[in-house]
Amino acid sequence: MSHVRIQSTGTDYAHRISTAHHTLVADEPAALGGQDQGMAPFDLYLASLAACTAITLRMYAQKKGWDLGEFSAELSSERDADGKLHVHRKLHASAELSDAQWARLLDVVARTPVTLVMREGATITSERA
Repeated sequence: MSHVRIQSTGTDYAHRISTAHHTLVADEPAALGGQDQGMAPFDLYLASLAACTAITLRMYAQKKGWDLGEFSAELSSERDADGKLHVHRKLHASAELSDAQWARLLDVVARTPVTLVMREGATITSERA
């Protein structure tokens, strides 16, 4: 399904993340000892959900013949007193959409592929190479 490789850069926490055709840098902010050369891990977590949100809603709107105009989403996260992570999405579209269209988009966004995986969790294994 997906394959990602991460490799150190020689600069403390900065690492190069690559797929077959794309590369980006992840790092920690200076306040956590990094050089702030790229997004932090939880930023990447939210970015993954944001990308899936925008792409899925654009696909759905196109299928329905709806014009979203310029679409954007703002995602934020926080932990509650028990340490559970809560993510909130705020969706924006520059095109005029009816309340019924927004209700449908909010229903669709609750079931994007990345949303579902984040909600259900994943089995993660590790091994020594």
